[in-house]
Amino acid sequence: MILTVLCGWICAVASAYNGLAGQLDSLIRSSSFLKTSEVGVVVYDLTDNKELYNYQGEKLYRPASIEKVITAVTALGILGNDYQFQTRLAYSGTLKEGELDGNLYVVGGLDPEFMEKDLERLADAVKEAGITSLKGKLVGDVSLLDSIYWGTGWAWDDTPEPFQPYISPLMLNRGCMSVTVTPSAKGDTGTVKIFPESDFYQVDNRSVSYQPSEGVLSINRNWLENGNIIRITGSVSSPRGRTINVFDPKSFFMETFRYQLGRKGVAVDRDSIGYGETPEDARIIYTFRRPMEWVLRRALKKSDNLSAEALFRHLGIRNGKTTSHLSFEDSQQVINRFMRQSVGHTPGDYKIVDGSGVSMYNYVSPKLILAYLNYAYRHPEIFRPFYDGLPIAGVDGTLRYRMSRGKTFRNVHAKTGTVTGISSLAGYVTASNGHWLSFVIINQNVLKARKARVFQDGVCKILSEMGGESGF
Repeated sequence: MILTVLCGWICAVASAYNGLAGQLDSLIRSSSFLKTSEVGVVVYDLTDNKELYNYQGEKLYRPASIEKVITAVTALGILGNDYQFQTRLAYSGTLKEGELDGNLYVVGGLDPEFMEKDLERLADAVKEAGITSLKGKLVGDVSLLDSIYWGTGWAWDDTPEPFQPYISPLMLNRGCMSVTVTPSAKGDTGTVKIFPESDFYQVDNRSVSYQPSEGVLSINRNWLENGNIIRITGSVSSPRGRTINVFDPKSFFMETFRYQLGRKGVAVDRDSIGYGETPEDARIIYTFRRPMEWVLRRALKKSDNLSAEALFRHLGIRNGKTTSHLSFEDSQQVINRFMRQSVGHTPGDYKIVDGSGVSMYNYVSPKLILAYLNYAYRHPEIFRPFYDGLPIAGVDGTLRYRMSRGKTFRNVHAKTGTVTGISSLAGYVTASNGHWLSFVIINQNVLKARKARVFQDGVCKILSEMGGESGF
């Protein structure tokens, strides 16, 4: 009797798995856009510790932003969830009656979430330290990283979009300016407001209110000249805005900091700004700390490239060779070591260039991404913050408007990826039979990402219904 029941259960499970493969095979065959594009799909049953499906899972693809899975899992494994991004204030010389006869240093730690309110806190800390004037220099210490602000394989014409900022240890407002233009009286120039407030940039406002003949409103900067002149042209008939990156973010940070100090009553001449390394005997007067959780969550939920690159570049500190002038190569070596020693894959079989997936030189396989998902699942100290940071279908992040009904709603927790020609999805879903599944889908050579997203949502629907009344 027991043997009969056991055989029946095994046959039922086998039937369900075969049904899953049949459903996925049918979806792939019926998706007309796959006639001109590629896809790799892998599915793993974490509950039964068994691979359920593999279609071209070993092939190499450009991952787009699901590469952030590799970055996030490695960062949690190497740095730990308690890691902090620090921005420090220090001074050298002597302080007497409010006058600092020496230099004031701002030591950058590549905090991607450092905003205007945080800069105001630095200015307050200077005043609280008793400094009201400066005889020396206001020095920005950006020695944490080398001078390469973009990764190899990044598209030069993605600038001045905010998703590709210039990377520096001193970042303010994610290295971007938010510009808003509102109409005034008909025929007059529009009113321009820029955040954060600073005298770092210049504004060339040629907009005209309620004058359609002037053409469509344009907000840009002279990016081909590596300049920070905000140029506004065209007709403005309603509030319009755009966020654009800035060239030379370290200067943006320091010039705006000098501006904030002036507003706090601390006089610093513009000519006093310089750049250099903080001496060992400098006195630390304030340390601003950012929890890793904030950076990790934005990298995953919002697919923020700067946050992912901050995690990636901080991994370079653990390379062991140096703690300053860190390069992309330093971070790559840590990624490769973790891949080999912890995840069990050979780094030479893949190419990891950056932490965000922006580079078109990245090459991974669906099975490699799956290995990171499975590794995270088996390590609770990694899985908890990682899973909490993933977008939730129909709820938040980059999945907010996808899979908002049926068994996938609130069930699929996954990282999205999109660049020109590439759409990908990787994460977890709970099947109707209660099993936890991990999955990776990479669509390559896709001209219309919407079609790929529909396909991916279809895969997730099949997975979420596995073991239910439909037999899957």
